[in-house]
Amino acid sequence: MIGGKQPLQQSQLFSLKGSILTVSILTLIFFTYFSFKSLRPLPFSPPTPQLTLLPSTTATHPSHARFVADKRANNIGEGEDDNDDDDLFTDVYHSPKLFKLNFEEMERKFRIYIYPDGDPKTFYQTPRKLTGKYASEGYFFQNIRESRFRTDDPDQAHLFFIPISCHKMRGKGTSYENMTIIVENYVDSLIAKYPYWNRTLGADHFFVTCHDVGVRATEGVPFLVKNAIRVVCSPSYDVGFIPHKDVALPQVLQPFALPAGGNDVENRTTLGFWAGHRNSKIRVILARVWENDTELDISNNRISRATGHLVYQKRFYRTKFCICPGGSQVNSARIADSIHYGCVPVILSNYYDLPFNDILDWRKFAVVLRENDVYELKQILKNISHEEFVTLHKNLVKVQKHFQWNSPPVTYDAFHMVIYELWLRHHVIKY
Repeated sequence: MIGGKQPLQQSQLFSLKGSILTVSILTLIFFTYFSFKSLRPLPFSPPTPQLTLLPSTTATHPSHARFVADKRANNIGEGEDDNDDDDLFTDVYHSPKLFKLNFEEMERKFRIYIYPDGDPKTFYQTPRKLTGKYASEGYFFQNIRESRFRTDDPDQAHLFFIPISCHKMRGKGTSYENMTIIVENYVDSLIAKYPYWNRTLGADHFFVTCHDVGVRATEGVPFLVKNAIRVVCSPSYDVGFIPHKDVALPQVLQPFALPAGGNDVENRTTLGFWAGHRNSKIRVILARVWENDTELDISNNRISRATGHLVYQKRFYRTKFCICPGGSQVNSARIADSIHYGCVPVILSNYYDLPFNDILDWRKFAVVLRENDVYELKQILKNISHEEFVTLHKNLVKVQKHFQWNSPPVTYDAFHMVIYELWLRHHVIKY
């Protein structure tokens, strides 16, 4: 009996296993079928776009400024171009739309605190003057007080302005050594009195100086030069200028003697022009090689006023390309003169960080050369076709407003462009 039941039990066991296996297979098929049947194509929802200001790829130097603007907040969608801005935001900018978005954000949010310490009658707070080769420093000192960017609440400030003027010191006959001592003592007093420098070791502080005496005087204060943002007219790589930290201040000789030039290509019959002192190696070579040329108007001295009224300025009006070699420093007010009078500037320099290079594509409105190119200068200029020259000239007119100071400041003028550069540096510090 027992032996007869064992096969029966095994048969029942196999039958049970088979049933379970069958049910499992059917269940799997059932769920698989309905899973596939329930699938539907999902609507494509792209990620929220963000615009990022990437490093520029200019030949002069790469920009290190980088920050994000939310595309939705500014209502810029696919195909939604603002036709009113077509003339303003052209390809003379590395990133036209980003510049517009970030500039608007800067105007809404950016705030700068000016330290109140220092007697305005000596070396502090106020400009020495708003004229001459170093007018840019004076205009900045005045404009910052006239602008929306100033705040009296340091807790709301993004950056801190150290309002000491080496130009005023120079006007009072102060020596370099004493300038350095005055600057150091002033900054030390701010550090001792206020907590703001020590929060970032000065990374969110800046000072402005256009005259080369200011550069020399502040170089005697290493902790200031190393940590703070330097806004200077002589931004040369070979004397410690740091492009991603410091800012190139355009040297603009104001007021201009004559109105702005432009849209007058037919009047520009001279190929190239330069006149000035031979106070640098590149200027000596320029004068020696091209002084007697019949197509390049090159003079190895400044044009005497005895030759006629505003003869120097009027030559800008009839010239296609104005040569801009560095003098005792890499910078020259001749660049801003060329832009103002509608003469395409030819930059001859190895180490010049051009003003607003983070924003403007200089090769769209200027000719940027190395100093060794001076020997081939005429051929380089003659190789530029008429159509290419016309394009450079038209683009030059578009950027003229960026190299003009005003009081009170005007949107997109030189002051606002410098502030925008500081805004970029603020975001570097922030992130």
